[in-house]
Amino acid sequence: MEQRAKAHSLSCARRICVVKTEAGWDSGQIAEEIRRCCGVSRLRARRLARGWSCDDVAERLSAAADQVGISPPRTDANTVGQWERGLHEPKRATLELLCSLYECSARDLGFGTQPLTASAALGSWDQPQTADARMLPEPVGDPLAEHVEAARRSVDRTLALSTVSAAQMDLLDMRILEVRRQYLYEPPTQMLRSLLGELEEVKCLAADRQPASVQVRLSEMTAVLATLIADSLMKLGKLASSRKWYDTAQSAADDSGRVELRARVRAQRAMLPYYYGPLEGAVVLGREARLLTRGRPTSTAAFAAAAEARALARQGSFSAAETVITTAQRLYEQCEHGSPDDAFAFPERRLLLYLSGAYTAMGRSSQARKVQAQALDLYPERTGIDPALLHLEAAICLAHDHSAAEACQLAGRTVLQVPAEHRTHILQERARDVLGVLPPRIRGARAARELTDILALSQAGGDSLEPRQRA
Repeated sequence: MEQRAKAHSLSCARRICVVKTEAGWDSGQIAEEIRRCCGVSRLRARRLARGWSCDDVAERLSAAADQVGISPPRTDANTVGQWERGLHEPKRATLELLCSLYECSARDLGFGTQPLTASAALGSWDQPQTADARMLPEPVGDPLAEHVEAARRSVDRTLALSTVSAAQMDLLDMRILEVRRQYLYEPPTQMLRSLLGELEEVKCLAADRQPASVQVRLSEMTAVLATLIADSLMKLGKLASSRKWYDTAQSAADDSGRVELRARVRAQRAMLPYYYGPLEGAVVLGREARLLTRGRPTSTAAFAAAAEARALARQGSFSAAETVITTAQRLYEQCEHGSPDDAFAFPERRLLLYLSGAYTAMGRSSQARKVQAQALDLYPERTGIDPALLHLEAAICLAHDHSAAEACQLAGRTVLQVPAEHRTHILQERARDVLGVLPPRIRGARAARELTDILALSQAGGDSLEPRQRA
């Protein structure tokens, strides 16, 4: 293993990943820069360049072994750390899986210069063949030997035909990232076409035999695209279809083996029962996502806690909501937040949106207005319906504070100012919540009737929507 300088902190590697990814570098180039700057081993640099933990590597190795039909290595986070520090070296078959996982050679991982062959993965994990055993001559004209050689050539042809190059995967990743950016401001009906188109290509690649590392990346792409499709359908009020697509997203995330992605899909899925019921489902999904993150300070952990807290508050469990809000804020202060221009990230404005929902449900109007103002300052001019949802929550706060007429007027203006293509079912439902918190004797007042008329007109001419499920 190579000699290394004293390693930098983990935050240094994270900064390099963010800066160089935005500059268009691939993971191999980023790994080399991390190795050069931070003084870590080549093996550790490859892991850090992909943003993986040692636990993630251990899980992915087991998944990769399953994909190729061999027994998984007995590997955990501690073992991975020992390899990276040069205390031990992986066995030959495990090194083959590592090369496949990182899409590079053994030399790139800092393990000598001997090329690995596919035959290494078929040997024993504990007893590699000796050089003498490998060099035994094959009998001339042996039918079994000829059959074995023909089978090997057939397998090699299959591998050559089905393997997707790293460059192809990177290009597909870039296209999906662009769709994730567009999702922040394009209307859901238009985004569904783009998302389904990208998913069709991913599906075609996944249908063929692929190396384990490629199959994992395809599962990750499927999970991301299916989640955004489910979210689009939820906004449009297509609840049954949304639930089915969230099932697909969750299955794909679980298939990828990535704990962070599994948690992220569940946290996002909590939106469906939050808006349409039952609220207990949103609490369970948020809590399950938070448990998957094991308390690690990541944006996904903060997202999961915020989703759980918002649902608890709307459920009326104010004390529990307060505790989880504190957890969400603490986790968010300690983690990297990701790009604000990514629908699959959890930037500060989204955290504030979730806090607004929690404080509004708890009747803490002063705190709700504060986070609403902070969030609205962070949204770009071109965006989706989140600012409108914040204004509607401000209207609910006015209703709580006995300003019924002002609440209805703000809600009506908000709905009318949203472009028609973004005036979806979820927006109308949140506007109806303003009417729902009004005292019964006020609901027949002029301002309330005008808001009711605005909502009826905004829905007129639309598709038949599924009935709302109450908590």
